[in-house]
Amino acid sequence: MGLWDSLLNWLRSLFYKQEMELSLVGLQNAGKTSLVNAIATGGYTEDSIPTVGFNMRKVTKGNVTIKLWDLGGQRRFRSMWERYCRGVTAIVYVVDAADRDSIPITRSELHDLLKKPTLAGIPLLVLGNKIDKSEALTEQPLIEQLGLNTIADREVCCYMISCKETVNIDIVMEWLIKHSKTVK
Repeated sequence: MGLWDSLLNWLRSLFYKQEMELSLVGLQNAGKTSLVNAIATGGYTEDSIPTVGFNMRKVTKGNVTIKLWDLGGQRRFRSMWERYCRGVTAIVYVVDAADRDSIPITRSELHDLLKKPTLAGIPLLVLGNKIDKSEALTEQPLIEQLGLNTIADREVCCYMISCKETVNIDIVMEWLIKHSKTVK
């Protein structure tokens, strides 16, 4: 990016704000609330309690305001996912990459959600969390086991992260900011 582009971007940032609304979904104990905390505070809390229903949090990073819907991952809350994913900027699907036994149900729930006509075309960001654990899958096996390469009706991106060690949270933020919408 040249000096002129940098100057124009800086001037735009004075007058324009970026906004986005995200839904964080995934099975229970995948690390959705830990991700919200990592984005909001850069920190991690060991004693996080399971989300009951949903939580909403607004986070501002520079000129970007992010409205985060942190949705409960227990079976009884999964029917709500579609409702909170409609009209969002992106769906963030958090996966516990260290819980290999949960991958088949994770895949099933993800593909069931993406079949909903109301969610067509919404970008999908899949985050394989807990890579700080030795048993965690790496990126390519996670992509294959979740069938991400079979999803053709939307943009799909996958990153491996650790909320606990704040690994790759910056890359996640870059992707999110790139997908935000400019408002006056």
